Amino acid sequence: MSTPAPEGYDPHAYAPFAVTVDLAVFTVREARLHVLLVERGQEPFRGRWALPGGFLLPRESAEDAARRELAEETGLGQDTVGALHLEQLRTYTAPDRDPRMRVVSVAYAALLPDLPEPRGGGDAASARWWDTGAAGPLAFDHDRILADAHDRIGAKLEYSCLATAFCPAEFTLGELQQVYETVWGVELDRPNFRRKVLNAPGFVQAVEGPPRRTGGRGKPAALYRAGDATALHPPLLRPPGPDAPHSAPEGRER
Repeated sequence: MSTPAPEGYDPHAYAPFAVTVDLAVFTVREARLHVLLVERGQEPFRGRWALPGGFLLPRESAEDAARRELAEETGLGQDTVGALHLEQLRTYTAPDRDPRMRVVSVAYAALLPDLPEPRGGGDAASARWWDTGAAGPLAFDHDRILADAHDRIGAKLEYSCLATAFCPAEFTLGELQQVYETVWGVELDRPNFRRKVLNAPGFVQAVEGPPRRTGGRGKPAALYRAGDATALHPPLLRPPGPDAPHSAPEGRER
């Protein structure tokens, strides 16, 4: 039940504006970082590709709206949408970012293991995974949101355990290393990477049972699953590289 406005307060004294959510959802496919995009089915920017998202409903939180819009516009199952790691990126408030009216957007970043191609729904004509290097120009200010989100996840991989969110439930250390190399755009030394991962308490846990053959000539690789840690101690710092994203400051939740 809503609380009545204080006496003497006039909500109509302020210009109305809308609040939306936008999502930068990433996965690793064929050793390349991909982002989930939807083709807009209506104006403005009809036919242009954009990040999935939409308007908040009157009695809805931003995170609830983000998960709802992602399910509606991509056809991803509720189990998938409900389980994914969703992190608030920042709030975008430029007055002219939407040609319809003043719109403030709360942006989120999300990470998924590789999934089949999604389908469009709601006001999205279609949806698909795009190589981040080939995505754009996008509708609205979504190129900026995408760049900011890429910077954020690159920084987060240094000191958090989020890289495992790109992996299946059971993975090899080679598959985990590929996540880092793909997001950072650099090549990592395999023995050094393995040593740092296994020395980070709670980062990964060994899976009991037979190892898995990965397609090469070498012996089958041991399997791991995500551990119970959320932060890396010590951090796994990225080496310098021409394609590595620059660290971005943490956005504040609003």
